[in-house]
Amino acid sequence: MTKLAMFGGTRTVTAQDADPALIGWPVVTDAEREGALRVFDSGQFTSNNTDGEVQLLEREWARYVGTAHCAAVSNGTAAIELALAAAGIEPGTEVLVPAFTFIASAIGPVQRSLRPVFVDIDPVTFCMDPAAAEAAITPRTRAVIVVHLHGLPADMTAFRALADRHGLLLVEDAAQSHAATYQGARTGSLGDIATFSLNVVKNLPTCGEGGLVTTDSAELHRQVELRRQFGEQLQGAKERDYRSRLLAGNEKLSAVQASFARAQLDRLDAYHAARTRNVTAFLDRVGALPGILTPHTPADRTHAWHILRLRFDVAAMGHAGVEPGAMRSMLHRALRAEGVPVQPYQVVPLPGQPAFRELGHRAEDFPVTCEVIEDSLTLQRWHLNPASGPVLQRIADAFEKVWGHLDVLGTAAAGQNHRPAWRTAQKAGV
Repeated sequence: MTKLAMFGGTRTVTAQDADPALIGWPVVTDAEREGALRVFDSGQFTSNNTDGEVQLLEREWARYVGTAHCAAVSNGTAAIELALAAAGIEPGTEVLVPAFTFIASAIGPVQRSLRPVFVDIDPVTFCMDPAAAEAAITPRTRAVIVVHLHGLPADMTAFRALADRHGLLLVEDAAQSHAATYQGARTGSLGDIATFSLNVVKNLPTCGEGGLVTTDSAELHRQVELRRQFGEQLQGAKERDYRSRLLAGNEKLSAVQASFARAQLDRLDAYHAARTRNVTAFLDRVGALPGILTPHTPADRTHAWHILRLRFDVAAMGHAGVEPGAMRSMLHRALRAEGVPVQPYQVVPLPGQPAFRELGHRAEDFPVTCEVIEDSLTLQRWHLNPASGPVLQRIADAFEKVWGHLDVLGTAAAGQNHRPAWRTAQKAGV
């Protein structure tokens, strides 16, 4: 049996395997370079122009998603804030947010002086649990932000029914789910309003930061556009009149960023198809190993594969007495030594973050989120490149090598004095 790299053996995934041509993201081609030059030559650098790169991106994304309208904004967090502002939700009221997501999903409401109310997740999809969401509704609840976490659409049938029963605004946070579908419709077209991120690490990236807001509502769209540039009405205007119809900030997207995203959009479907093939082949191999739970995709939806989360079942590994977090920690060390860039995604539930402690929540009030944090690791970014198939197969080799040493690793994990990661992070205030 090959010796593990953590014990002095040969590393499985080498620097040669991790060639930027195979794992680099985003993939930059002549199309992106030509788009930037097109903007430089045009002199139209902002969304003030009536028919520039920003407006072209908006039309193309609305057509791709299947909505009537799209507004381009400065980033995904701004997109969430503007979506809530457009609906006129009054300050001090409540918005439901998953306990397990990136903090931006909750910061958007906070920036509108709204109170995020956290909701536990489904242990299989990692998205907000509809039953838990319904239990969290109070007379002050005004909206629910459903996050399509890791690229898998949430149960939008259940959330549409919940929102309709309680008169809530249904917001999709689709920052990780570009190109994913639910019952044949693309994410971004399933709620009252939806938000996307164009951050450089996303499946549809720009050269830095950006965001998109989609909706079928002409009024919500108009309100978003008013609020992204000082309350000015620019749509259809030949010249900027500098008249602010309401108090608002400056959250525009630049034309260079829009041109970059447009070039990426031209290849989004091809990249998505290649990513699906590569990821499926990888998951088929690691899913055959005892105790690895690979991502589940229900039959009525497709996955964007933005992040790959693997859960570990210690009993199925033959180590039922070992703490899941201790085993996960040991596997993390062994896999990293083999060159596999696995890592946690969020080390504490959002309500356990120091910034949210004054809301009165405790991390342990969200047991499913805590369990998922304790027994799982993620693979991020490397698999986004459409040429990553060979690298993913080398990573699968590393998993198989590590799994050949489960007895040793399980014994070592059993001897650890383990404290759950979310407790440690919460106590440390990080």
